[in-house]
Amino acid sequence: MTLVTPSRSVHDLLDGHTVDTVEHSPAWALLKGAATEVQGLQAQDGSVPDPAHHGRAAALVTDIVDAVTALTPLFPHDDAYLRAVVVDAARWRDTGFGVPDFLDSLQQFQPQQHRVDGIRHLVVFPMYTQNGSRDRHVEALLVEVIWPEFIARLETEYTNGLFVSLRLVDFTSGYDTNSAVLFPETVAMREVPTFTWGAIFQDREAARYRRVTRAAAEITKLDLPEAAARMLDDQSLTEQTFVMWDIIHDRTHMRGDLPFDPFMIKQRMPYFLYSLEELRCDLTAFRECVEIQKRLSARDDLDDAERAMLEHAELVQYAVIFDRIFRFAITGSRVRNYDGLGGQLLFAWLHQRRVLHWTDTSLAFDWDEVPGAVVALADAIDDLYWRSIDRPKTAHWLAAYDLVRSVVTPHPASVWARGLPDDVLAGLPKGYTDAVLDDEFPLSMFFEALEKKMRPVIASTEGITGRQDADGGAR
Repeated sequence: MTLVTPSRSVHDLLDGHTVDTVEHSPAWALLKGAATEVQGLQAQDGSVPDPAHHGRAAALVTDIVDAVTALTPLFPHDDAYLRAVVVDAARWRDTGFGVPDFLDSLQQFQPQQHRVDGIRHLVVFPMYTQNGSRDRHVEALLVEVIWPEFIARLETEYTNGLFVSLRLVDFTSGYDTNSAVLFPETVAMREVPTFTWGAIFQDREAARYRRVTRAAAEITKLDLPEAAARMLDDQSLTEQTFVMWDIIHDRTHMRGDLPFDPFMIKQRMPYFLYSLEELRCDLTAFRECVEIQKRLSARDDLDDAERAMLEHAELVQYAVIFDRIFRFAITGSRVRNYDGLGGQLLFAWLHQRRVLHWTDTSLAFDWDEVPGAVVALADAIDDLYWRSIDRPKTAHWLAAYDLVRSVVTPHPASVWARGLPDDVLAGLPKGYTDAVLDDEFPLSMFFEALEKKMRPVIASTEGITGRQDADGGAR
C-alpha cells in the first residue's frame, strides 16, 4: 500500500483528544468541514467535473487525508481501513477527480468483526445515503457500537454475523436526513464485492420512535402500558429494544418457506410485495419475542443477561406495533410506500379482529389478545409464501394482492381491484406492475386524520439522533 504523508502536525490536529472525545477535536472539525465543502463541488456520481474546481477540491482532499491520518491512531481496530481510505482519497485527487473508487478501503472496513459495546469507528466514503441523498458524495461519520451482553447472548441463537448495530456520534449532511442505515453497496466503487456487513443506527430509530409514539399516544388518548411508557423516557432502553428487533428481523430475510428470492432483486414487482416481506420479518421478530418472553418467564433462575432479554422481548412487541402504526403508516410520500402499507395492514388487521378499538375518539388495545392476533397475521403471510412455492410468479402476485385487499381497501379506481384485463393477465409481468396505482391502498379516514396532526412531529425527526432529547435539542 502506498503511504501518504500528512501535510500538518498530527499532535495539533488531535489537541489532546482521545477516541471518547474525538468529535470535539480539530481533526474531526477539519475532516467534517472539508467533506462538506467538497460535496458542493461533486456531481451526482461523485466526480468533480469542472476543472476550475480541481484546485480547491485538491486542497480539500488534502485536508481529508491529513485529518484521517491524524485520527487513525485513535481507531487501532480500523487501522488497515483508515490507511486505505487515505490512499483511495489521494488517488482520487491525483488522478483528476473522476468517479471515485473506494473499493480497496471498503474491503478493509470490517465492523462486524468488532461488535463490542461502545467501540467507535470513523467512517469516510463517497456514498449515497438511503432515505437521504442519492448523490455519491464524500460523507464522514463518527459512530459507536451498541452491543450489550444480552444481545451478544441472543446472537448465539439468532446467528447473524453480518449485523452491526450503531449509534451516531456526528456526521456530514448525507446523514442529516431520515437515513438510519449504513450499507456497503452505497459506496462508490469500481466493482461490487461480496458484502460482509450491514449496519443500522438504532439510536436514530429509537429517538424517532420515542418522539412519534409520545405524540401519537397523546393525540389518540392511548393509555400506554407501563413497560411501553418506560421506553418513552429512556433512550438507552429503546435503543437496545430496537437492536433486538432488528437482529431478528434482518436474519429473517431469505429464511423460511419463501418464493424464490422474495425481493426479486433485479426485477420490477408491485410494491405491496415489498410491504409483505418487510412486515413478515417484523412479525417474525414479534413472534420470536413472544416465545422468548414465554420461555424465560417460566424460569426463576435467570442471570442478568437473561433478565435483560426477557425485559426487551416484551418491549419489542410494543415497538413493532407502535412504530408500524404510528410512524411507518404515515411517513413518506404516497408513491409506492411499501412500509406505509405495512403499517396500514397491521392496524386494520388488529381492528378487524377487535383487539384494537377506536371508540369515542380514543385508541385502546386488548393487550392480552394482541399477541395472538399479530401472530395470526404472521401465519397468514407465511402461508401465502408457502403456497406460492407452487405458483407461477404472477399468480403469487395476485394471491398477495388478495391477502392485502382482504384487510386494506384498495383505491376505487384500482384496475387490480376490478380485475386485470385478459391482455395484462396473458402478458409479461411488467404489465401487472404498471397497472398498480402509485397509491393503490390509500390511507383510511383514521390515518388521514392522524397524519394531519402528526405531520410536524414526523418532520421534526429528520436528522434526529440518540444524543438529542426526545422532545428536542441539538446534536
